[in-house]
Amino acid sequence: MAENLSSKNTKLARMLVLVAVAMFGFGYALVPLYNWVCVDLLGLKNSTDINTTLANKAALAKETVYTVDKDRQVLVEFITVLNDNIPMTFRAQTPQMKVHPGEYYTVNFIAQNTSNKTILAQAKPSLSPAPVTPFFEKTQCFCFIEQTFKPKETKVMPIRFVVKPDLSTDYKTITLLYTFFDITDKK
Repeated sequence: MAENLSSKNTKLARMLVLVAVAMFGFGYALVPLYNWVCVDLLGLKNSTDINTTLANKAALAKETVYTVDKDRQVLVEFITVLNDNIPMTFRAQTPQMKVHPGEYYTVNFIAQNTSNKTILAQAKPSLSPAPVTPFFEKTQCFCFIEQTFKPKETKVMPIRFVVKPDLSTDYKTITLLYTFFDITDKK
């Protein structure tokens, strides 16, 4: 009987060590899993954004000169969403535009705080289809920093972007979606 109990205790100890090693391995794999799922599959952020601080973003905002492909146009759609019950209005001044790859464009977004309180908000971009993400470059964007809206304040917020000319001709439409999140209480 003592042998049987000792055998069970040994099996339990092995199982616990195996679980601990598996948990450590999973924790170690979280960053590569995040990069694979969020960056590669969903295109929510590019690798540069993940590893770059706000201070470095200003240095990255220099515009690269590309050869403009005047023989080709890509439709860029601008969609806006407000997360939860954020008391704001938010829209693109131009809902869509045809662009020549390699040429820089500026589009204004208009946001208004409809409440009587100051709101701290952050816009998060998302591109669709996901494979176009490396070919859509923003040099100026309100999404780079948190935005403070005073009561009833309206802001015109520009983005400046280029569709890189080496984007595959298979892609005729790019959708840029911005979601505004209320982060007032999270600070």
